[in-house]
Amino acid sequence: MGWGTEAGTAVTRGSGRRLGDRVRSVRAPLAAAALLAGAVACLAVVDPNRPGHYPICPLYALTGLYCPACGALRAVHDLAHGDLSGALGMNPLFVVCVPVVIAGWAIWALRSWQGRPVRPIPGHAAVTWGFLAVAIVFGVVRNTPFGLFLAP
Repeated sequence: MGWGTEAGTAVTRGSGRRLGDRVRSVRAPLAAAALLAGAVACLAVVDPNRPGHYPICPLYALTGLYCPACGALRAVHDLAHGDLSGALGMNPLFVVCVPVVIAGWAIWALRSWQGRPVRPIPGHAAVTWGFLAVAIVFGVVRNTPFGLFLAP
């Protein structure tokens, strides 16, 4: 079925889904993108490098150790200002994960628009466990003397 209108229906194409149904199906991905854009805008305006604006990492406050996410707020601030090297200096694991998250969001939005089932990303348990292992190793290494270059 091509583009066209039928009596009492919206414009459709290909799958026969109405355009209104397609738009409704991407509400969740668009809402997630809007929330994330708002958070990034807040971090771009309110510098996390200045004390008192954001709470300190609980693990760091209790133990003095950096968690795998320590430095991520400052990395987002740096990325929002176009400072890739500064962001990598704050949390290289986070910066490497940003394109993966964007690709996952794009797949979610596209599949939602097409009306196809949205599978969990990553779809395989080994990927999840592998990422968890990488995050744990990163968190441990950044707290050792030979991994100080990974600390924020």
